[in-house]
Amino acid sequence: MSNAASVSSKDRHPASAHGQTTVLDSPPHLTRSLGDIVHAGIALICGIIVLLTSSMLQGVTSGVESDAHTAVRSVDWLMNLPASMLQQLVTVMIVMTVLIHLLTSRAWAQSAMSVIALFVGYGAAWALSMALFRIGDTSMLSTLDSLEFGPQTMLLPDIYAGLGSFLTMAGPQRTRSSVKWGWSALLFMAVLLVAVLWYSVAGTLVSLAVGRTVGSLLRFASGTMNQGIWGNQIVQALRSIGLDPRTLSCRDRDSSIHAVPTAVLDDDLIDGSRLYDMTTRDDERYVVSVLDSQIHVAGYLNQLWQWVRLRGIPVRRDRSVFDANHHHLSMILGLAHVGLPTPRVYGTADSGESSLLVLPADGTPHPYDASMMDDAAAVAFMTYLDTANRRGYTHRHITPASLAILQDGTPIIAGWQNGDCASANANITVDRAQIIILLSACMGVERTIANARQVWDDDVLLSLSPFIQRAAVPMGTRALPECTRQLISSVRSSLQALAADDADTVQTVSISRFSLKSFITIALSVVAVAVVFTQLRPDDVIAAVRNAKPIMAALCVALSIVAWMGSALTLGIFIDKERRNWPALFITQIASGLTAVSMPAGVGPAFVNFQHLRRRGLRSADATAATSATWAVQGLTTILLTIVIGLFTGRNTLSGAIPTNTLIIVIGIVTLAFCLAMIIAPIRRLITDKYLPLAAVYARRFIDILARPDRLVIGFLGAVILNLATALSFWVALLAFGRRTNPVETIFVFLLANTLASAVPTPGGLGAVEAALTLSFSGMGVPAGIALSATLLYRVVFYWLRIPAGAVAMRWLSAHEQI
Repeated sequence: MSNAASVSSKDRHPASAHGQTTVLDSPPHLTRSLGDIVHAGIALICGIIVLLTSSMLQGVTSGVESDAHTAVRSVDWLMNLPASMLQQLVTVMIVMTVLIHLLTSRAWAQSAMSVIALFVGYGAAWALSMALFRIGDTSMLSTLDSLEFGPQTMLLPDIYAGLGSFLTMAGPQRTRSSVKWGWSALLFMAVLLVAVLWYSVAGTLVSLAVGRTVGSLLRFASGTMNQGIWGNQIVQALRSIGLDPRTLSCRDRDSSIHAVPTAVLDDDLIDGSRLYDMTTRDDERYVVSVLDSQIHVAGYLNQLWQWVRLRGIPVRRDRSVFDANHHHLSMILGLAHVGLPTPRVYGTADSGESSLLVLPADGTPHPYDASMMDDAAAVAFMTYLDTANRRGYTHRHITPASLAILQDGTPIIAGWQNGDCASANANITVDRAQIIILLSACMGVERTIANARQVWDDDVLLSLSPFIQRAAVPMGTRALPECTRQLISSVRSSLQALAADDADTVQTVSISRFSLKSFITIALSVVAVAVVFTQLRPDDVIAAVRNAKPIMAALCVALSIVAWMGSALTLGIFIDKERRNWPALFITQIASGLTAVSMPAGVGPAFVNFQHLRRRGLRSADATAATSATWAVQGLTTILLTIVIGLFTGRNTLSGAIPTNTLIIVIGIVTLAFCLAMIIAPIRRLITDKYLPLAAVYARRFIDILARPDRLVIGFLGAVILNLATALSFWVALLAFGRRTNPVETIFVFLLANTLASAVPTPGGLGAVEAALTLSFSGMGVPAGIALSATLLYRVVFYWLRIPAGAVAMRWLSAHEQI
């Protein structure tokens, strides 16, 4: 979005309350926040510290893990958590929730960058794992070790790096509740998996640090949309403090997109503020200063640096833009109360991520030309500062830009936003040292000391000499050509010369801890994806089926019929009673077995259901909504059953067989393609004008269907019947070959393996379901031959026999005009 062209708009609020307001403003633009660099640096340092600790202080790391494992012994059932399923479920839920939030906000570019950050986070964890393997530090590797450790696997748990990078890019969490929820879920899962011995403490922390570093660097590189208020939002904020703007015009609307406004006296030297000229309906003119939270980060970092750099001198630290603006207002009002001339201030207002300071335009001071400094002006500036200091007010950042004159010619010191009240003696002394060095650079050392003696006595001036050093001088003053080290030394010598001959030599006070050296940035940009496919070649299929017990085989068929009944119940409850035909609905579920020959699992039944509902007189949107509600309820029921059963009796049988990150990678690629399409204007217009209205109609129908609690409960009941009947049929299939297993545990493993395998886009999940079920139950102790035979019996009943039954049902439906 370009910032070059100004935007003219009319206020849309009722004219009866306020007249129309002409707004000339630039659109919100991308901003690179220094806070992202800080977050990346902190995360990088934390990761390095953890790595060094794991290598050199292995006993400390082991002790932390031992404490975590001891704490979890009180809840032994946690040790049986299906951790692989849990982490993939959490991954999908976090990514889907955040992406839906971003996409509904039409943040196309940020959605795309969040997906890229997800992939880069995974790649960075892989790259760091490979690098640590190559280093081969045995103590470090053993500390980072987890249940997944091995020469062919990831050393670091990539889920934390990927999701950490994703959530960082999608943030900030203070403005997006979905991101805040995502971080909470991720950290809770991290603690849980460490407690159950799935991942090590060190590996988890390093992976989180990698994700945070990568996400912060990508967010800084791409920039984030300015979250401040613009245009009519500013008008509303001004109306909240009693102003009724007629015109509002941004001064820098034609400036560069990433330009940071220069501090001017119009708003008392607020760094990084956006200035607006406003005229009210009473023809009063004001200057509106808008300070955004993202821009204020630079000022806050500067305050922190001064706090770190200066020893023994308190420095103010305004954490938020609101604190900074409110404090600035109180400083100006306090100085005015003391009797000092100050810029007039109308008031302040907060809205969103911005804070406004409003000043009358006719009271704006003008810059003072320091090169024209005379004795009277020098005395006036020092007297002004002395009056403020005597009442406890300190400036703390006196530069040439701080010297100003009012319209009547009165000299004043401006720019008090970094100052404070009730100040310590050290701050007062630094203030006086700063103005003396500044005036010495403007008019010479001897004249400055002579004028200073008219304001302060010799003892006060002598006490300043320890603070006359370069560390106390702000950058604005040091930028003057005359402000050299020799000048500072000359000022100190002149002040020390005021001491009596028998006085002790005054020692310089060290107020600087260290100087800024350089920044070190790190970038990791390796993306790797690994997908594991399993294959199966069954033997003696016919012989295995013949050996099944007939009664158990018949019971398996009966459970198949019960499953159809549950599916019909879920679909039927979501349509109106007058259009509901229970026998036809039941036969429709039988007919869906025919579609398994040519369609992936789940697609065929949805297609048959849709055609039946259309034949029953439902409109396309209503039929689509009912079919989608049925699919959503059945899918959610499967997930909930798996979680509930898995939390108490679950196993980690499938941990090595599940294709890790496959689903989330597919979701990310689809989302990335959609976002890139929405960024292109012609494609975006086609989608928004043609397809989004249809989707909106469908969404309303879908919500209306799910808004009936009575129907929803019955729908879930039907889905429970469907899932339990299907899962118990496999348990019966095992009994048919003489293998007794725990039915609850069998249900859990079956639901998990069957659901994952059904996602493979083959007709009815053919091949994938057989492989997943056989390998899963073989892994839980069932002999491979029996697991294979039971799988084939189940597939014969729930797949192959359903094809001819579906053909007969389809003919009946066609003959009775039900499809």
